[in-house]
Amino acid sequence: MFLSVFDVFKIGIGPSSSHTMGPMSAAHRFLELLLSDDWPRPSAARVAAIKVSLHGSLAYTGVGHGTGRAVILGLTGEEPHRVDPDRMDEIIAEVERSGAVTPPGHPTYAFQPKDDLVFDRKQTLPGHANGMAFSAFDADGRVLVRRIYYSIGGGFVVTDTELQRMRAAKNEQSGPSVPYPFATAREMLQMAQGSGMSIAQMKRANEEVTRSRGELDSGLDAIWEAMNGCIDRGLKVDGVMPGGLNVRRRARAIHDRLNEEWRSNRPNPLLANDWLSVYAMAVNEENAAGGRVVTAPTNGAAGVIPASIRYFLQFHDGTTREDIHEFLLTAAAIGGIIKHNASISGAEVGCQGEVGSAAAMAAAGLAAVMGGSPEQIENAAEIALEHHLGMTCDPIAGLVQVPCIERNALGAVKAVTAASLAIKGDGTHFVPLDACIETMRQTGNDMSEKYKETSTGGLAVNVVEC
Repeated sequence: MFLSVFDVFKIGIGPSSSHTMGPMSAAHRFLELLLSDDWPRPSAARVAAIKVSLHGSLAYTGVGHGTGRAVILGLTGEEPHRVDPDRMDEIIAEVERSGAVTPPGHPTYAFQPKDDLVFDRKQTLPGHANGMAFSAFDADGRVLVRRIYYSIGGGFVVTDTELQRMRAAKNEQSGPSVPYPFATAREMLQMAQGSGMSIAQMKRANEEVTRSRGELDSGLDAIWEAMNGCIDRGLKVDGVMPGGLNVRRRARAIHDRLNEEWRSNRPNPLLANDWLSVYAMAVNEENAAGGRVVTAPTNGAAGVIPASIRYFLQFHDGTTREDIHEFLLTAAAIGGIIKHNASISGAEVGCQGEVGSAAAMAAAGLAAVMGGSPEQIENAAEIALEHHLGMTCDPIAGLVQVPCIERNALGAVKAVTAASLAIKGDGTHFVPLDACIETMRQTGNDMSEKYKETSTGGLAVNVVEC
């Protein structure tokens, strides 16, 4: 089993990897299909119009998550890692004005968002809670081709056929042949013991099958640069976040107060936690505003890992570029195991799969750069994940704001605590990480749909207006 660090950490835009980045990528894939020979094109048939329907969680919370906007952008040829956040409103306004999209290399297709983009809450698609159907029509209104895509978390998008193939081959080798193909934490520890290598070293060896060491290191640098830049932007901006809840950004004001305390040298036993929290909040306020973020492993949980790294750089002396690489590689190894055996999708298993997974990954990365053994790293990940089990995904108004922003801050605090506890032990513990991951999967399966990113239960319906 191989999931690249660049699949786990993807540079894109907010507010959601599954509801924004995924649908944008699905729309882009559909455009590529229209130019290909991968569908039975009738003689002389030409695509004249496109229609899209969103289902399940995408229909229920797609407005708050910017799903419709993402689809429109994708149909104009934009991609999450390339789109300019400052031009998105302009692009969308032009499509709404003209009733058409003209992506590069394509003819013009009729597409009027208010009519051709449907949020279908009545019909669910069978493969996944985040389903989309894209259809192309000729000038007479006949359907030429229809494709179903599923956004399965972390920005990953698959067709219905690909999803079936993935599930059928779940226990088979996938991707390139790598020297350390661990699919479980148990296998990871066995391979580490047998090789004498760290988790990060094994992950690096796997990555270097498909790219050079220089390419890997420059890619890791780009990931951290994007994460760190997101923190910096979030600490400089204030005001009200979009969406209608009138939630104010708080990271800048908190950051200013912390800087005053820092300069005054006043004792504050919570200072490290305060800095950790404000870094996480800065990222998720940027995400909520649709800014540039990195899936870690999702947008909704994007603040935990950057905050943990920034905290480590600030409060631990002598940190290096190599420490950041070790952190990211170790975290990606844990994230890959969780995604393979359970889920990182809030629509599948609730927020335990998003912030819980992010906290486990961050705890593992911290334990690694603090000198932990593979066993201590696995223990750190388990502690962090265990104490997120059962966490629901119930964003108010479908916006990735309440409780998501503060939840990232608390996830980062749990990650640091878990790493510290694990480092002080010898790696021996009662609940294996694999058992915790399986428990998360089962809990997600048993969880009511109203608590899985549909905003039909929990905080989303129990906030009383005063």
